[in-house]
Amino acid sequence: MISNNLKTAIYALLLMLFMSPNSKATEECFEKTSRAIFKFNMAFDDSILEPVARGYSKLPDVVKTGTGNFTSNVGTLLSIPNNILQGNFKELGHSTASFLINTSVGILGVLNPAEKLGFKPHKEDVGQTLATYGFSEGCYFVLPVLGPTTVRDSLGILADSFVDPFAHVTIREKELLGASGSVIDYYSVKGTSAVNFRADNIKNFDSLEKNSLDLYSSFKSIYLQDRENKINNTSEKQDDWGNLDN
Repeated sequence: MISNNLKTAIYALLLMLFMSPNSKATEECFEKTSRAIFKFNMAFDDSILEPVARGYSKLPDVVKTGTGNFTSNVGTLLSIPNNILQGNFKELGHSTASFLINTSVGILGVLNPAEKLGFKPHKEDVGQTLATYGFSEGCYFVLPVLGPTTVRDSLGILADSFVDPFAHVTIREKELLGASGSVIDYYSVKGTSAVNFRADNIKNFDSLEKNSLDLYSSFKSIYLQDRENKINNTSEKQDDWGNLDN
């Protein structure tokens, strides 16, 4: 039997083979397949995610705000090791202080007192870290449920599960500083974050579906611009969309 670590290494190597220095993210790896997966994702959204998000959007604002703060605070954990890898110690300070303050004073992140104190960390992931080391985006494609990505970002998604402290104590079921969790905890937070994002952008999705001549291309453009903004740590937003994290 092949060990999980070896499987991961093989998968990473295959992805790296696609990451030609001359490849561009606007190029498609498997456009026909990606468009088919995109249709599946839209059907999933129509039948499951959108109805749940519309129901969620009717909850009291205090509940939605608290839930959004909590999932965002958990997401900040991934930024800490990536700030170290990027050598960005100013952002490391913001991420660490934000997580510690919001987890303690902010009641596990339900409140966001860190922002009022001036700590506003940029969200960082391995895909962004790879970009800072000069890795090209590779070509663009679409994953089932997870949605748009590039070769570099898909490799980053895999690596995130090893770098993220929250993933370490949940999906890997390891104890860290006395904290532990389960796989259910991990996917519950990720699922809640997706619902929160979808609820925040109901009007944006509706407008895009109504006005786009090619919805696939529109989502591709939004995703690529959002990733570029994140890599450059710019504050620009794409058509007032919220956080487009995977």
